[in-house]
Amino acid sequence: MEISLNGQKRDVPDALTVARLLGLLELKPEHVAVELNRDLVTRSRHAGTPISAGDAVEIVTLVGGGSAEADEPGSSPLTIGSHTVRSRLFVGTGKYATLELMRECLEASGADVVTVAVRRERLVDREGRSLLDFLDPKRFTILPNTAGCFNAEDSLRTARLGRELLQGLGNPGADWVKLEVLADPRTLLPDPVATLEATKVLVAEGFQVLCYTSDDPIMARRLKEAGAASVMPAGSPIGSGQGVLNPNNIRIILEDLKGDDPSYPVIIDAGVGTASDVAFAMELGCDGVLLNTGIAGAADPLRMARAMRLAVEAGRLAAGAGRIPKKLYATASSPTQGLIGRN
Repeated sequence: MEISLNGQKRDVPDALTVARLLGLLELKPEHVAVELNRDLVTRSRHAGTPISAGDAVEIVTLVGGGSAEADEPGSSPLTIGSHTVRSRLFVGTGKYATLELMRECLEASGADVVTVAVRRERLVDREGRSLLDFLDPKRFTILPNTAGCFNAEDSLRTARLGRELLQGLGNPGADWVKLEVLADPRTLLPDPVATLEATKVLVAEGFQVLCYTSDDPIMARRLKEAGAASVMPAGSPIGSGQGVLNPNNIRIILEDLKGDDPSYPVIIDAGVGTASDVAFAMELGCDGVLLNTGIAGAADPLRMARAMRLAVEAGRLAAGAGRIPKKLYATASSPTQGLIGRN
């Protein structure tokens, strides 16, 4: 019989179940999540769910989109919803030249949490390798994101599939989702209306939503009110490397969201290009930074991963230390009393 498998017509045997299909494709059930005709098929139902001619089957997996020592400077734990992490640097897993390099950079970054995209399972892989072969779900908390979704419906489907995947892996991030609902492919800016709509639905379904948004303080306030576990304003457009373009808006967001709840986490997401951008975000008072291209796209990703790790620590220490005020004129560091030639 003929079915649609990840958008492609495919001939498969009759009397097929989801479990048997995964066996024929030589896929590990714990490495994938499955939809049948747009309905999620949980892992416990694989064996008993039949597939009929004309059905549409979607199979998704995780694709690329070390822990900090608890006593390192500037690395006090961060609580987001019901989860606590030690490193305040969140890193993505995409755009690396090789999976081996990705693994090395994750180690060097010291991150506890790594983001992954939920994508259709690549049923034919010439090297036969999966991201999960290089990402230990027992070591890292995996944060699935809805990257690439341009409407609320697609983001909700993707979030549910991601939860199903991570529950199968036994990963503590199963109830987390980094929500992205994008407005257009040129700017990759968030759609504020669809983002707010999706946040409300996911919160009602028990997700802890870490929400990508613009640097609009009013939108940030609405997302927190909707139940987002963390609001994540963009420093600048995704992958642009421009750093934090509008620090004044970030300051307002921090003031608004933390005014009655100083522990509420605000994390800069997207646009940072180098260690000084990360340090600056932390100096503003942000609770963490999420990045991918800044490391993966660097000339030396491994060295940049180390730099980003140190920048988070340095920026947080500086924020706590309190910088000197900026002045128009010089102020001598050394005393003027006792200078040679003075009476």
